[in-house]
Amino acid sequence: MSRPKIAVFFGTRPEAIKMAPLVTALQSDDRFELMSVSTGQHREMLDQVVDIFDLPVHHDLDVMTPGQTLASLSSKLIGKIDQLLESEQPDFALVQGDTTTVLMASLACFYRRIPTGHVEAGLRTGDMTSPFPEEANRVLATPLSTLHFAPTSVSEKHLLDERVPRERVFVTGNTVIDALHLEVERQNDPKIAAEIDAQLTEVLPADWREKRFVLITGHRRENFGGGFESICAAIAELAAKFPDVRFVYPVHLNPNVQGPVEQSLGNLDNVLLLPPQSYRPFVALMRACTLVLTDSGGVQEEAPGLGKPVLVMRDTTERPEGVDAGTVRLVGPVRENIVDGVSELLTDSAAYDAMATSDNPYGDGHACDRILQAIADHFAK
Repeated sequence: MSRPKIAVFFGTRPEAIKMAPLVTALQSDDRFELMSVSTGQHREMLDQVVDIFDLPVHHDLDVMTPGQTLASLSSKLIGKIDQLLESEQPDFALVQGDTTTVLMASLACFYRRIPTGHVEAGLRTGDMTSPFPEEANRVLATPLSTLHFAPTSVSEKHLLDERVPRERVFVTGNTVIDALHLEVERQNDPKIAAEIDAQLTEVLPADWREKRFVLITGHRRENFGGGFESICAAIAELAAKFPDVRFVYPVHLNPNVQGPVEQSLGNLDNVLLLPPQSYRPFVALMRACTLVLTDSGGVQEEAPGLGKPVLVMRDTTERPEGVDAGTVRLVGPVRENIVDGVSELLTDSAAYDAMATSDNPYGDGHACDRILQAIADHFAK
């Protein structure tokens, strides 16, 4: 029997990061033939990850258009993916997470009767509008998928509660930890470390590693408007309260983020607004920071792996394992909660240590091995 052709889909920076170790593993595994597909749902930040991990891109669907709606994006994705499936006829497809790429690739494969494996399956908030549209994407992808690679036992339980057959669910850990381990190992190379320092000192003071700093990310659609106004007010208050602490904020390109951030924080001496950072310098920032303030999903998994407390500016999280383990705390997009949470971690060493030393529940760096073995067993059957 010829080797099964495995189509790996990714379209955004987080997907590319989490699929990178899988693509690398598939390249070197003689049981499979790799077909790597970038949908281009995001462009610039996605391309940075492709370059850092030296990922092959066999097909680039290039669907990104400025200002497009979710509906128009979905329409373009399913049409182009279907054409690709018709011409290439893969034997199996891998999708990751909760993006529009995930849902449309899963649906297109379902129509073509191509089995799909969902990496990072089973994450749930229980609210289809939060995060939006990610919760709907991952919930709808589940019944379309054949194999479900749950990062934790909590995610596994969600899938089993939704009557996914137990024999199709595999607890693997999260591939983001595999990617993080690969990158930390690379950054321990003095040459790469020097390149990172040179890159970051173009946008940060030369002593950026020497002073305490809070690393901030924010881009969630549900925080647009009043949520970001509250977040920015909290950061401004914290900057005044802790003048010896820097607040480093790589600002997302979306104008709904850039507008309120630059207006509220652009003139504060110890708030450093950076352009979006590629994966490599961002990992370096996470390694060096004191704590992380974010509304991101993946950062909730990565930062605890580096011993960094995470305060999440969302009302819900699909990653409750971090909250249960004590590495993550929900503060919502609420000014008072953000200020109180950051203040406690900057002033109370016991509270800080309790979060920083908790075990990371998201994996041991061997998720890819488990996923590829499950796919091999699927074909063996």
